Amino acid sequence: MDANFSFHTIANCSNTSARAGIFSTPHGVVETPRFMPVGTLANVKTMTPAQLKDTGAQMVLSNTYHLHLQPGEAIVAGGGGLHKFMGWDKPMLTDSGGFQVFSLSEMRKITEEGVTFRSPRDGEIINLTPEKSIEIQNTLGADVIMAFDECPPATANHEEVKAATERTYRWLLRCMEAHHCSEQALFGIVQGGIYPDLRSQAANALTKLDLPGYAIGGVSVGEEPELIHKIVRQTAPLLPAQKPRYLMGVGTHQEMVIAIASGVDLFDCVIPTRWARHGTAMVKGERWNIKNAKFREDFTPLDETCPCYTCQNFTRAYLSHLIRSQEILAYTLLSIHNITELIRFTQKIRESILNDTFITDFGHWLN
Repeated sequence: MDANFSFHTIANCSNTSARAGIFSTPHGVVETPRFMPVGTLANVKTMTPAQLKDTGAQMVLSNTYHLHLQPGEAIVAGGGGLHKFMGWDKPMLTDSGGFQVFSLSEMRKITEEGVTFRSPRDGEIINLTPEKSIEIQNTLGADVIMAFDECPPATANHEEVKAATERTYRWLLRCMEAHHCSEQALFGIVQGGIYPDLRSQAANALTKLDLPGYAIGGVSVGEEPELIHKIVRQTAPLLPAQKPRYLMGVGTHQEMVIAIASGVDLFDCVIPTRWARHGTAMVKGERWNIKNAKFREDFTPLDETCPCYTCQNFTRAYLSHLIRSQEILAYTLLSIHNITELIRFTQKIRESILNDTFITDFGHWLN
């Protein structure tokens, strides 16, 4: 690992592969396991950086594809880079844009060179190659950047996934060749769909490249939960123990517990803010629709044990009123709580690993 980055495991669960670690970056440390909020367009929707820090967030994501389209990486660089541009001085990660590009199934063409697609913003034809993805991410300036990969849909057959996985590896080699910034760690992505043989082949090939970290991709593209769990349980142990492991696009309580038990360290997902914008609160692992009639005259906090600004100052009745009135403050307050909920959850898991009580405290989530 580059001198600007390090990862150390400080405790292991005696019954599973769960581990507590410290991932050091140029902008600070991330105590793992940890949930990372998603700030697609250089902001976590409806929240200020100060509010985000209060949730306990240590690392935030932004999206290469979206920032390339608007405002453009040159403007971000002109604003001092992604950290300064958005007012976030802690660690950041940018994804490669691969997932977003490949979701444009009717608007893009994949070749060995890269992907050509029509911008959904203005119709402009854009060519995104592994080299261009790295160039954009180097310009944005996040601490961790992701290799450009091909993310096949859940419906792809073995032959299609095999072709995509092999292309992802070739593209990774090109990403490594294009990447020259020591202040940024390039993570590779293990693809392979739902096929154990392809996952194993991909993991074995990538680990030989000795990258600073590794991600498990392609597990939030329509598969059944049981398949996701099977993929994660099989793939995570194949990745180097001395490097951080990142499961992309996963952020429910059970999914994170299962992944942590398999040895995963980092997670991201849009659900805490997306659900907030639909009036949904995450409370102790449950999903609550705050528009339900039972909350209209409920003058208790969402969670009396939660230290977040929302729970310390407002009632369920007030949140229900805001949601019913479509007030923007509702989305902010629910986002604050939901992100705090997921970060606290991973913090508690970390404490249980340090105390070697992971199975006792969280084993019920593994069933």
